[in-house]
Amino acid sequence: MSVSRADDGALFAHRGFVLLWFARLAGVAASQMLMVAVAWQMYDLTGSAWDLGLVGLLQFAPALLLALPAGHLIDRHHRARIVAACLAAQVAVALLLWAGSGSGTTGRGLLLAVSVVLGGVRAFQMPAQQALTPLLVPAPLLARALAFSSAGLQGAIIAGPALGGLIYAAGAGATYAVCAALFSVATALCLAIRYEHTAPAAEPASWQTLLAGVHFIFGRKVVLGAVSLDLFAVLLGGATALLPMYAKDILHVGPSGLGLLRAAPALGALLMSVALTRWPVRRRSGPLLLGAVAVYGLAMLVFGLSTSFVLSLGALALSGAADMVSVVVRQTLVQLETPDAMRGRVSAVNSVFIGASNQLGEFESGATAALLGPVGSVVLGGLGTLLVAGLWWRLFPALAQRDALVQGGTAGSPRRP
Repeated sequence: MSVSRADDGALFAHRGFVLLWFARLAGVAASQMLMVAVAWQMYDLTGSAWDLGLVGLLQFAPALLLALPAGHLIDRHHRARIVAACLAAQVAVALLLWAGSGSGTTGRGLLLAVSVVLGGVRAFQMPAQQALTPLLVPAPLLARALAFSSAGLQGAIIAGPALGGLIYAAGAGATYAVCAALFSVATALCLAIRYEHTAPAAEPASWQTLLAGVHFIFGRKVVLGAVSLDLFAVLLGGATALLPMYAKDILHVGPSGLGLLRAAPALGALLMSVALTRWPVRRRSGPLLLGAVAVYGLAMLVFGLSTSFVLSLGALALSGAADMVSVVVRQTLVQLETPDAMRGRVSAVNSVFIGASNQLGEFESGATAALLGPVGSVVLGGLGTLLVAGLWWRLFPALAQRDALVQGGTAGSPRRP
């Protein structure tokens, strides 16, 4: 069923959602540009696959350690202000890297140190953003809002790496300066978001309150199956950390080609998210989710074996399209089945799964590439992703048989100031 124009207009009528959409657009573009510059600068300095993987590990470790206190904080404080503070911290990181590049003091140690800082910041930013969206749109529009948000984010992920690769030709410092400007715009937009926030009754942090999100997810097998599927599939099948090696040593396309390689999954995801905005998932959501993960694994196999730049771009675009199906199904299911008072803690746990699949996946790719080479690492990961899709079909039958995506969700209406 297609989306009506009236529904589209209703989505844009919510000012807070529109501000958040543009803030995330600028913030994600800056983040992607930043990571292109950091990855290329690291590989240029060290030539080490291990160091590329270490950048991912050092972003994941603080996110894991801070996830539970972050969720508790997000459920108690104004979520838009938390996102703004995280973006402001990234302004400082970009300026530090800009200054270091200009003075010639940026080295392996600094790049690893800022990776730790970025991981700590994103431990708060990601779950705060996830938990904020349901407060800005009514429940009937949430699935469409998430798909539309994903379309904007994927557009930023396309433009960010490509632009970052082009700007890097003028030097790393130029890239970091643009990142600082974009992060500043995103911070200002988030500070302009208004919604009715009522602080909950004072409740000291305890293991019971900190672990509430964990208990919630593990008590609902469909939710557990969906988020763990994403964790293991992308953990095994991700190849982002190895793209500098493919760009430099296998495809021979340089930093501008690296930007295009990083943008290709986002292009596929953008096209898929536009389709999901117009034709939302309504039936057979479980089989669609598992099938998409299998397609992702096949796409990574093709990419791993390819020596053609065009074929590699196509395989990465297909992987992005398949991953977008997983993202929209999973996020809609989790957000609609979670009470608002719990969304921060549940989103924090969900962010650990996402972070593990991305940053820890980068470390896994770098470590296996150090042993097997980049081709062996990507091919092994693609095969592992296909195995995960088959196993989850057997381990989580409720997920495999899930028909309607939304079954009596609990999300409330947006709260006006």
